[in-house]
Amino acid sequence: MDILKEVKNFVKSHKKPLIVVLGPTASGKTDLSLQIAHEINGEIISTDSRQLYKGLEIGSDIIPEEKREGIPHHMLGISEPKKTITLAEYQDMANEKIKEIFKKKNVPMLVGGTGLYISAITQGYQLPRMEPDLKLRARLFKQAEKYGNNYIYKKLQKLDPSAAKKIHPNNLVYVVRAIEINKIKKENKKDKKINPKYDVFMVGIDWPREKLYERIGLRVDNQLKRGLVNEVKTLMKKGYNETLPAISSLGAKEIIPYIRGESTLEECTELLKKNTRNYAKRQMTWFRRYKNIIWLKKH
Repeated sequence: MDILKEVKNFVKSHKKPLIVVLGPTASGKTDLSLQIAHEINGEIISTDSRQLYKGLEIGSDIIPEEKREGIPHHMLGISEPKKTITLAEYQDMANEKIKEIFKKKNVPMLVGGTGLYISAITQGYQLPRMEPDLKLRARLFKQAEKYGNNYIYKKLQKLDPSAAKKIHPNNLVYVVRAIEINKIKKENKKDKKINPKYDVFMVGIDWPREKLYERIGLRVDNQLKRGLVNEVKTLMKKGYNETLPAISSLGAKEIIPYIRGESTLEECTELLKKNTRNYAKRQMTWFRRYKNIIWLKKH
């Protein structure tokens, strides 16, 4: 199948085309998205929750300016790590960007691997917008530090089992937010869907498991060569709380024990590779919920 031809035809025949390039981490989304963007006057909006934060450019694999081939990229490094961007805030900002891109007669493209962010835009979730309860949040983070993430996750399972099913136990920020919504609103977190605003074309990249794991291994080795350890050291020197998304995310949290002298670099590297493989598995589980993805089978 000529995917570039398919995308071009879709763009020509739809009023509000939104192209989505998805796939697990290290699958080659960046290269494919640049190829497509050149063909359709595309502008890329990141749907990677970790790429929102400054300071973890290597750890979250933000595409460097010089490799963007003149294609506009949005939602990259837009916030300091100390500020948590909620899903609702992300949705508002991304929808605003899409509106601006349409005004320029260009085509918006969502590119990244955070399924929840892709769904929030393509399925038009109506998300709760409310002020955070900072005291409750601080208390829950302290408990997580003392008793572990699973302790907090179990609280959410009791309060709101359906929200718990959608969130990974280690995603502490989302777990805490769901508890917060439950406590403040005295009701469970409901992500209602409204009629989608866009005509969506989804293309996914699918590798055989062993090949993907090989690519993940190479990516982690490359991140270390590019200076991942120093990047995480710099974040730690700034004294950010380790429960913040940028610090507790994949790529930073695995390196911290080495910086503290608690583990060897080899042990931390292996852990990062293992956690990245597990993350890729979870990503594919999420993507398989979507009905209309054109999968590009790699081998």
